[in-house]
Amino acid sequence: MADRLTQLQDTVNQQAENFCNSIGILQQYSTPSRFPGFDRSGSQTPSQQQQDDYAHLFATLIARCAKDIDVLIESLPSEEASTEQQITSLRRLEQENQEAGDRLEEIVHRGEALLSQIQAALADIAQSQLEMQRMLDGRTVTI
Repeated sequence: MADRLTQLQDTVNQQAENFCNSIGILQQYSTPSRFPGFDRSGSQTPSQQQQDDYAHLFATLIARCAKDIDVLIESLPSEEASTEQQITSLRRLEQENQEAGDRLEEIVHRGEALLSQIQAALADIAQSQLEMQRMLDGRTVTI
């Protein structure tokens, strides 16, 4: 996963792409302006419904991206955070990481023990099936 600054950069680039695409849509679907003394028949313009759909789509994309940018900016560490505060925060995170690692290791050990029990049970089942098959094969069928 990318760090917060990279995420912020990617989101700002996405916002720029949204702006660029919305300008392109505006240019593509805008109705031509009439100039006095210059009358030229143009091509048919798209329906008003299609234009409204694009406007709503890009308004939604731009608003959502702006919210994402705000959230990312708020999650960045403040300039006021001292080196000592950052070190304390890192130590706390390292401790939480160590505790999570210990829990994970314990879960893995329990999983391995359970796997061993399951494998032993499967071996017993297979052995029992083989013995049953031998007993059935050794039995003679009389008519």
